[in-house]
Amino acid sequence: MLTGRRRPLPPGPDAAVVLRLAVLLQAGVAPEPAWRHLAAVGDATAAAVIDRVDAGDDLPAAIGAAGPGWRDVSAAWRIAQTVGAPLAGSLRGIAAAVQDAAQTRDELRVALAEPAGTAKLMSWLPLVGVALGAALGFNTLRTLAATPLGLACTVAGIGLVLAARRWSTVMVRRAEPDAAVPGMTADLMAIALSGGVSLARAERIVAEAGGGAIDDETAGILTLSRTAGVPAAELLRASASLARHRARTEGRMRAARLSSRLLVPLGVCTLPAFLLLGVAPMLLSVLTSTPLSL
Repeated sequence: MLTGRRRPLPPGPDAAVVLRLAVLLQAGVAPEPAWRHLAAVGDATAAAVIDRVDAGDDLPAAIGAAGPGWRDVSAAWRIAQTVGAPLAGSLRGIAAAVQDAAQTRDELRVALAEPAGTAKLMSWLPLVGVALGAALGFNTLRTLAATPLGLACTVAGIGLVLAARRWSTVMVRRAEPDAAVPGMTADLMAIALSGGVSLARAERIVAEAGGGAIDDETAGILTLSRTAGVPAAELLRASASLARHRARTEGRMRAARLSSRLLVPLGVCTLPAFLLLGVAPMLLSVLTSTPLSL
């Protein structure tokens, strides 16, 4: 059982926390005391890590348990300790990767805010049609609720409004950036190789530390390093940086495409719902209030 009161944790790794750890380690502070220093100044993640350490977990396991985003930091920590790589330098590299990924996600959320806000605003258009009909003197609410055709328009219109909102929400969610840090596998391999181990052992250490299997791009970099006889660490770091640049570009392209794709639910669902809830009741009201003449 963990000791102390658990504090709420942030959803992902904070680059500032990782960088502070790197500075403390570079200044000569031992790993566990470095976390305790951060916990003493009120850092929620550090406090949770120390709680788990005090409960018997080893330090990398406690770091990984701080949240899904901290598993990469835990893997880097365990890899650096296993191969004898400089822990402070490894954490600086991870902090830079985390900060770059967080900046990319922030930029994409800003880019997605405008089309998402427009879609949400347009979803109120059918209700505006109902209010407009009432303002013009038509008894639209009674027509929608008391006549068979009005009830049919109401059911169909509300169904289309809900479908448009759901459709737009799914499209926006699919365009949102992934929480994973692009290129992290290459960064972890670079840490493992900086300790002087062989490529085969580095792959095994990364997998055992929770870094995941080597992807095709990282495998290609390792093959290039092996055939050309050049150190792989710098090639891997360059590949990781390029992967994050591609993720930023692809995210911006998704945000740009979303602006036009959101017109589809607008035309298929929202505008027909406006006609059913706003225009049709006014026509029905006129037809029912006009006496038929022979």
